[in-house]
Amino acid sequence: MKLKLPFYIHKVGAGFPSPATDYIEDDVDLNSHLIKNAPATFIIRVQGKSMNSVGIYDGDLLVVDRSIDPKNSSTVIANVNEELVVKTFLKDKEKNYLTSGPKKIELNENPNVIIWGVVTYVIHKLH
Repeated sequence: MKLKLPFYIHKVGAGFPSPATDYIEDDVDLNSHLIKNAPATFIIRVQGKSMNSVGIYDGDLLVVDRSIDPKNSSTVIANVNEELVVKTFLKDKEKNYLTSGPKKIELNENPNVIIWGVVTYVIHKLH
């Protein structure tokens, strides 16, 4: 599905109004900006507040790419005991963990944890 919206070539200032309609370049397909590998990408909605400290809030939409290998501090979607969760992936010298606060899930010792993909974008409503 392609979603085309007006794309303005003029950048928005942080304080002074601009007649932006004078700067419309063309329609933009958000897929081309948010998705690099469409067959490996999905969107999932967040439920809960455990990731508020990293800017992910209840109700946010996450764009997730399953083709990306997580790096240290990547935000990931993981299947933990048959439940999908959003966590931070941490690499130690010898071990890998998932965390969303002080509690860590060690990946090396837990075969019931599968990383589904890396979060590439967070879409949330400004309140």
